[in-house]
Amino acid sequence: MPNLKDLKNRIASVKSTRKITKAMQMVAAAKLRRAQEAAEAARPYAERFNGVMASLAASVGDSDAAPRLLAGTGKDDVQLLVVMTSERGLCGGFNTNIVKLAKTRADKLLSEGKTVKILTVGKKGREQLKREYAKHFVGHVDLGEVKRLGYSNAQDIARDVLARFDGGEFDVATIFYATFQSVIAQVPTAQQIIPAAYESEGSDETGESTLYDYEPDEEAILTDLLPRGVATQIFSALLENAASEQGARMSAMDNATRNAGDMIDQLTIEYNRSRQAVITNELIEIISGAEAL
Repeated sequence: MPNLKDLKNRIASVKSTRKITKAMQMVAAAKLRRAQEAAEAARPYAERFNGVMASLAASVGDSDAAPRLLAGTGKDDVQLLVVMTSERGLCGGFNTNIVKLAKTRADKLLSEGKTVKILTVGKKGREQLKREYAKHFVGHVDLGEVKRLGYSNAQDIARDVLARFDGGEFDVATIFYATFQSVIAQVPTAQQIIPAAYESEGSDETGESTLYDYEPDEEAILTDLLPRGVATQIFSALLENAASEQGARMSAMDNATRNAGDMIDQLTIEYNRSRQAVITNELIEIISGAEAL
């Protein structure tokens, strides 16, 4: 028979845990609102920027004057994977899903004989990847002290990536993050940022594309805008990740709170049954003693 004192202590412990998970759920919900608003506010700008860049890139085409960030190095032998995860855990499968996508890409590239280099943003991704890919690490960005993500954080990461590209350290760079859809849906995403891979917005309803005259010429504008484009894509990914992290944490803490409640109910039933059994045994002993007299 379970010890009543042990059961009582377990119930108190689970109740304490439920208070913590409930509080974390409420904090995540508050942070999610701000993070979601930031991510959604950035999407129109990023989409419009990508559309302009796609138009510029299409006009330059395969010209010899095309900037290196657009044309690339002409090969894809060395690949840089920028894996962006959170600094903290307790957010369900958020980090694991991003890392899993990055691992799949890394394994595929390595099987093809490519050289893989990994730059991690966020402690949790680094912790998971270092078990198998430590020798591929080339850098890490710690955002643990950052209270509110800003464009400057993306610029710092972009400068690091661009410096490595200018130094000939890699041919292709891809970022890995989670696109926020809802509290229960965060989609692991891989996006190539170098060479720039902008998708055209396409034609209008009449089937004709809009034509623009650029001053200075397209090559000069691209040379200035492409580095900003890398920073913009990274910033957008950071915002999507922030919203996804809080959504995943909110969902995970809600599940943990529900599970704690179920466990408390089960332990309470077990405690009451054990207590009833103890009382019954005591009554039997009293009655038996009375009959013996």
